[in-house]
Amino acid sequence: MADQQNNTTSSMSRPSLNLPSVVALSNMNLNNTATASAATVLSNTAAPVSTAASTPPSTLDRISRGIYHLQPSGKLKISPELQVEFTADDLRDLGEIGRGSFGTVNKMVHRKTNTIMAVKRIRSTVDEKEQKQLLMDLDVVMRSNDCPCIVQFYGAIFKEGDCWICMELMDTSLDKFYKFVYETLGDRMPENILGKITVVTLTALNYLKEKLKIIHRDVKPSNILLDRRGNMKLCDFGISGQLVDSIAKTRDAGCRPYMAPERIDPARAPGYDVRSDVWSLGITLMELATGSFPYPKWNSVFEQLTQVVQGDPPRLTNSENGNTFTHEFVDFVNTCLIKEEGARPKYRMLLEHEFVVRWRNEASDVSEYVSDVLDKMASSGLHYTYDSYNY
Repeated sequence: MADQQNNTTSSMSRPSLNLPSVVALSNMNLNNTATASAATVLSNTAAPVSTAASTPPSTLDRISRGIYHLQPSGKLKISPELQVEFTADDLRDLGEIGRGSFGTVNKMVHRKTNTIMAVKRIRSTVDEKEQKQLLMDLDVVMRSNDCPCIVQFYGAIFKEGDCWICMELMDTSLDKFYKFVYETLGDRMPENILGKITVVTLTALNYLKEKLKIIHRDVKPSNILLDRRGNMKLCDFGISGQLVDSIAKTRDAGCRPYMAPERIDPARAPGYDVRSDVWSLGITLMELATGSFPYPKWNSVFEQLTQVVQGDPPRLTNSENGNTFTHEFVDFVNTCLIKEEGARPKYRMLLEHEFVVRWRNEASDVSEYVSDVLDKMASSGLHYTYDSYNY
C-alpha cells in the first residue's frame, strides 16, 4: 500500500522535479510577475505563450523563480475552513483509477478528515514537455480554487522520487458519460443537463479569461468532469495559453477536431482569441446533444482543412436523431458555431444569452439523472474513470 511505505528520502537524493511547493506558493504574492507562472500573467510586453510544449525561455525563467522542491509533508486545503498538515502516510490507497504517460491516478482517502480524493502520482522521470504541461496545469488549478466550475486542488507532496498532487475526485468525464447514454442505454441527454453543462463550462472559461488572463484551448467532452451529486467541472489546463492583449498565437495546441476555423487555416496570420474556445464549446454541445461528433471522420489534415475552413459550419436543428430541442438551445449552439470569428460572440455576450440565463437561474436538480446513469455504468462493468485521467 502506498500509504505504508517509508517516507524518509533525503532532500539531497531528491530528483529535480520542478513542481511548486504548496506551502511556499500559498504565501506568494501571485500578482508579482517574478513569481507567477507566465501562463497566468497578462503583460503587454511579454512574449505570447501558447503551449507548455513551446514555452519560451523567458517564461520558464519566471516559473523557475517561483518554484521550490516539494517536501514529504505539506498542507492539505480541503476547504477554506479545513486545512491540515499531511504526509503520504496520512493517505490510504483505494486503488488505481487511471494512468497516463506521466504516471498514475489513485483514489485515496485522507484518514483524519475522511476526505476521498484523486491523487496524481507523477514520476520524476517525466520528460521536459510533460513537465511543462504539468506545471501549467498545476499553476491554473492552484489559482482557481475560488471557482466552483473548475476541478479543485487540495495539496501536493513529495514521495520517494514522485510528486503527489491531490485533487477533488469526480466520477467520470462527459465523453464517457454521453457515449454510455446514447450507445448503451439508447437514450439521449435531457436539455436541462445540457443547460447545466453550458452554464458551468462557460462560467469556467470566462473565469480563466477575466481572472487569470488565459485561454483553455482544449475544450471537449473528455475535459469536462461530473459526479453523482450533479457537479460538473472543467479540467486539464496543461496547454492553456497566456493572452497577450487578449490574443494567443500558436496554432497547434489542443485537439484538432475541436479547433475553430481560424486556428487551422494556414492562410490566416497567427493570432486568435477566446472565440476559438467558443467554437469548441459549440462543437462539444452539438456532440453531446446528438450523440455523435458533428463532422465525419477525417482521414487527413487536408480533409479537415477543406471541410472546416472551406465548408459550411455544422448547424443544429430543432430535431436531431430523435432528439427535440428548444429554440433557445439551438440558437445558442449555432451562435457558437458562427464560422466568421469576428461575428462569433465572446463570453460576456454569451453569458447573457437567454438559454444561459434560463439554466443559470432556473433550479434544476441534475443529480438524480446523473446518479442513475452512473449506477447503470457500474452495473454494466464500465468503470467511471478513463484511461488517461485528465486531472
